[in-house]
Amino acid sequence: MIENIQFEVAKNSDIEGVIALQSIYLVSNMTEEEKASGFVTTPFSIDQLQEVIRQEGLFIAKDNNKIIAYIFAASWDYFSQWAIFNHMTPMLPGLSFKDFKMTDRNTFQYGPICIDKKYRGKGLINPFFDFMRTHLVKRFPISITFINKTNIPSQKAHIEKLKWAIIGDFEFNNNNYFILGYDMSQPSI
Repeated sequence: MIENIQFEVAKNSDIEGVIALQSIYLVSNMTEEEKASGFVTTPFSIDQLQEVIRQEGLFIAKDNNKIIAYIFAASWDYFSQWAIFNHMTPMLPGLSFKDFKMTDRNTFQYGPICIDKKYRGKGLINPFFDFMRTHLVKRFPISITFINKTNIPSQKAHIEKLKWAIIGDFEFNNNNYFILGYDMSQPSI
């Protein structure tokens, strides 16, 4: 199934497809039962999508020209428009991951990632993540993300399949999160 999937750096013409996929898996649009399969929490506006595309930080997977997955991967400056990221950024120097001294300049925020449920569990996440990784490894040696501790599917995908390391945790707005790190020089495949 994944042999027909194309990976691309998103263009403005992809925005409509990204918003369509986002609306299906946005936590505020899902039932409790649906959330058990994974969710995204941040709704991105057209302006926010245009800006991340300008920074070459949005990656998409297509099947027959239909967007079936996306990955956001952008600077902390880009993500500073949301309070949770401003809460996280000061934690970076205190986190320990391999021998890296982490700052908001040598790391980036990975995520969210969203994969249409029809394509989950089919081996898409590793080659898709690697496509993003090869585009960003020259700019950033380390990727940082956070996952809501209730989002078990995302934890399994990142920790078990992609081999991210849990390097911390925090609480924000009555939610608990793991902080994960990834050495961008390491292929996930």
